[in-house]
Parts: sequence; C-alpha cells; structure tokens
Amino acid sequence: MSLRDAQRRIPPVHRFFSDPRIAAYETLLGHENVKSVVAAVLDRARGDGAIPDYDALSTVVLSDLSQEAAETLRPLINATGVLLHTNLGRAPISQTAWEAATESTTGYSNLEYDLAEGRRGSRYSRVSALLVELTGAQDAIVVNNCAAAVVLILDTFARAREVVIARNELIEIGGEFRLPDVFARSGAILVEVGAANKVYLRDFERALNANTALLFRSHLSNFRLSGFTERVSSADLAAFGARVGLPVVEDLGSGALIDFKRFGLPHERTVPEAVRDGVDLVAFSGDKLLAGPQAGIIVGKNAHIARLRENPLLRALRVDKVTIAVLQETLALYRSEDTLRKIPLFAMLSASLEDLHSRARRYVASLPFIEAVSAQSYVGGGTFPEASVPSVAIAVPDPAGNLHADLRGRTPPIVARLDAGRALLDLRTIAPHDDETVIEALKAQT
Repeated sequence: MSLRDAQRRIPPVHRFFSDPRIAAYETLLGHENVKSVVAAVLDRARGDGAIPDYDALSTVVLSDLSQEAAETLRPLINATGVLLHTNLGRAPISQTAWEAATESTTGYSNLEYDLAEGRRGSRYSRVSALLVELTGAQDAIVVNNCAAAVVLILDTFARAREVVIARNELIEIGGEFRLPDVFARSGAILVEVGAANKVYLRDFERALNANTALLFRSHLSNFRLSGFTERVSSADLAAFGARVGLPVVEDLGSGALIDFKRFGLPHERTVPEAVRDGVDLVAFSGDKLLAGPQAGIIVGKNAHIARLRENPLLRALRVDKVTIAVLQETLALYRSEDTLRKIPLFAMLSASLEDLHSRARRYVASLPFIEAVSAQSYVGGGTFPEASVPSVAIAVPDPAGNLHADLRGRTPPIVARLDAGRALLDLRTIAPHDDETVIEALKAQT
C-alpha cells in the first residue's frame, strides 16, 4: 500500500466524536480543545507514514486527552487519609456555606452597601462582626492569605523599624517559604533574641531600643522543639508589651477557633485563647483549621485594626466577594454544634470508627480481593504534625504501584497512598456519597 493510500485511510476527525470515550471529554475540556487533540494525533500519523488503525489512533487520542485533563483544575476523591491536604486544596468548603454564598455572588449583593443608611458601606463589616463574636476580639479584617496578613501588619507598624522575635520561632514552611524573608520584603528590621532552644522574657527586654516597633510571636507549624527548651508564653509577652508600650503580634497560622481535643487530638492553641492572653493583633489562615476559603484573617484591638484599614496596601491585598461570602457562611456555621458538623473537616473528624467499619464492610462485600485494615488519618495543613486519628482503610494489593497510578487517571481521579506493597484508601477522607464511585473504580481495575 502506498503512503498516499495509507493516509487516505486515516479516519476523519468527526469519526472520533462518535466514540463515547472521547466525547466524554467535551464536558471537561470543551469541543474545540478535544478537536485540536484529535487533529494533532492525526497530523502525527500522517507524518509518520504508518498505516492508520482506528483502535491504535483512538488509544493515542485518549492518552493525550487524559494528560490534558490532568492539567486542568478538577474535583477528585481524597483517599490519602490527610484531611487538610495542601496539594489537594486543603479544607473542602462546606456545601451549605457554598450554596448560601452562591445566592449572594451570582447576582448583585450589598457587598459595599449599607442598606439601612442607603450609602456606601464596608465589605468587611459582616465578616468582622462574626469574627468578633467568635474570637472575643474587638475588631477584625481580612486579606488574601496569612502571609499577606503578616506583611500588612509589618508594613503598617514596622517599616524601617525593628521587630523582636524569638530565634526558635524563625521557621520555614512549605515551598521553602521562610518567615525571615517575609520580614525582609516588608521593610521591617528583624531582631532575633535568645538561643535556638531557649528564649526568655529578659531576652526581649534587652533587645528594646528607641527603634523597636513590635514584639512578634510565631506559630511553629510543622516544627517542634523538645528536650532542654524554653519559650516565652503569649500571656507573658503580651503583659510585657503592655508594660513597655509595644504592640504584640502573634502569627497563629493554623486558625483554630475551637479546641480540637474534642476530636481526640492534642490541644492546639486557639484564636480566642490568644485574644484572652492580651495579644494586640492575631493573624491566622482561613483554609486550615478554620476550614474555610483561603484568607488571611487579623483580629485584635480597635486602634490597631483601624491603623491597618488606613494602609493603602490593604486594597492590593483585599479579598473578593466570593471569598467574603464563603468565609461569612463558614463562620456562621460555628454558632452551634449541629451546624459545625456541616463543615467537612469536622464531619470527617466526627466520623466514628463504627461508622467507618460499617462502610468498609460494603467495600469488602463488593470486592473479594480487598480487605479492611486499621489505619491512621492525619489533619495536615501544617498543623498537628505528629498527631493522628484512628481510621479504617481499604487495602488493595499493589506491589508495583500500578493501581495507585491507574486510580489517579480515572474520572474523577482517586488519590490513595502506598504502603508496604498495598494501595490504601482511607475512608475518613472519602466522603460517604463517594463510596459507590470508589467501589466501581476498584472493580474496573481488576
């Protein structure tokens, strides 16, 4: 067969759209993108001079479409057992909060309009009121993430001035993001005090001079000090700051509004505790233990929050209406124990082992080659680095890791974890309504 005859046998583009496997990608990628992928595969086939075969060509098209789909933002099923998985979007947004927020964001809203007065209002007022209610602070403000919150504070109070911080709190978090770098970019002058393992209040006192602007305390995130150590308490530092007339700032990071001991986890310092300790400004994240959208939240005393509001940098760091709406509705769920469990993080933490075992029995009954095993789930998100919660996982033999990879290639993708030649799918992080999807995916891989 001549090259020209072979090329004439290459099927037309529209032939591929009659294939339901390929047509299914139109919803995800759009018709024109799928058409471009098919055309590119056909162009390569013409260039290779190979005798065309639809089955071979469609296999290549599906592979290329799968790769394209993997590069788009899409929902997936988290079977890793890490509840706040940084790579998987951290805190899932409450469906209740999202639906309520959708009503006020798909049309017009009173985002910056005072309905009572009939004039311009503040976009922060409603969220601020909820944060004041839940934390006991005098006032609050919101920016786009916790790093931005710290930068805003430093730029407002300490540009070209000194900020005193304990040497054992100068941490690096994910992505090689270092706290000293934030200080440098803000224009503040970092003053480290104490030793790597021990820092005393007198170390802060000795560092003070006429150019000192702030006293700073940082959350240790995934870092832990143990052994021969000493750290200045928040209450002692706040009292000292009040005595010498310097604001005390705490980057609390994790954003816990409630005590997580109720879920069998160690106590994590909460925002209300920092406020009660007398800290002037507390910065924390919205998408970690608060379990809302990405945001940097600052609560504190009226005079200090007022100064932050006057900083022109706030406009560059402000959040949009969607973030405000979702954060507002998430915070509202904290008002009662019943609504709190509508937040996915707390629903996952509240799931009993009895419930997880009951779900596991359904998996085992459907798939004879698997077993239910005891497992440990982790909160993640830079919090509780050494703490775990008992869980139940579905264990599937996977010595070469093929199943682990194949599950990631499905729609929706399923991300599990590998352990001792097995793929483990932790039921604590798999939503109950996704059980049937996971079971069908496992059946399809056998």
